[in-house]
Amino acid sequence: DSGVLDKMHPISLGQGQGPIAEQLIVANQASGGWVVLQNCHLAKSWMPKLQMLVEAFPAMADIHNDFRLWLTSMPVPYFPVPVLQASVKMTFEPPKGMRANLKGTWATMTPEVFEGCVKPHEWLKLLFSLIFFHAAVQERRKFGPLGFNTRYDFNNTDLEVCVQTLRMFLDEQPVIPWEALLYVSGEIHYGGRVTDNWDRRTVMCMLRGYFCPGVLDEGYLFSTDSDLYFAPPDGDLQSYRDYVDGLPYNDTGRSS
Repeated sequence: DSGVLDKMHPISLGQGQGPIAEQLIVANQASGGWVVLQNCHLAKSWMPKLQMLVEAFPAMADIHNDFRLWLTSMPVPYFPVPVLQASVKMTFEPPKGMRANLKGTWATMTPEVFEGCVKPHEWLKLLFSLIFFHAAVQERRKFGPLGFNTRYDFNNTDLEVCVQTLRMFLDEQPVIPWEALLYVSGEIHYGGRVTDNWDRRTVMCMLRGYFCPGVLDEGYLFSTDSDLYFAPPDGDLQSYRDYVDGLPYNDTGRSS
């Protein structure tokens, strides 16, 4: 709705953004605007001030009825409990299992991203492989220290950046630069979150199974002990969604 968007004022919190956020809150209390404070977990030192602002709301007589304060945050121990108690809370949990993870990604895939690469066969195979790798590293976290020595919050932003990089390499390079793809995706995009050397080695080892020439061949399997996980034949967007729908609800084989 364009009316809602016009009165929405988002700001991503971080170093030095606290005073700006406070000004937005004060200004929109009277005008009835919506303030969206994103990434509150990145503004630890400003959380006490946020608590003071929220606790003062009930005593204010001039707050517009349409005023709303939206907050987004990762779960952190220093987020003010009184703010949580005074709020309507919504939580987003990542899907559990390879099928649910893949289904969530392909449900949001747009035709603009899916189509248009100058190397359609290579693009579709590597795009599916990258999405499968993303699901595998996320699902690996459920095994705790057996999966990674440290827990990492790999998210959709990591995947989106890698998809853009993959598309750029395929569009601009006459031959697929495998080593460059591996380095940029594994060492920089995903590896940028990894602090443990053994975990980085694990990520790179996993990625080599998804970014390799064999992926372009029909029948290449992502799992060593199951024939269910592979990049489907070239088709339209719906055919990929149908393939994911046909995967088992419970993970089978070693897809990572």
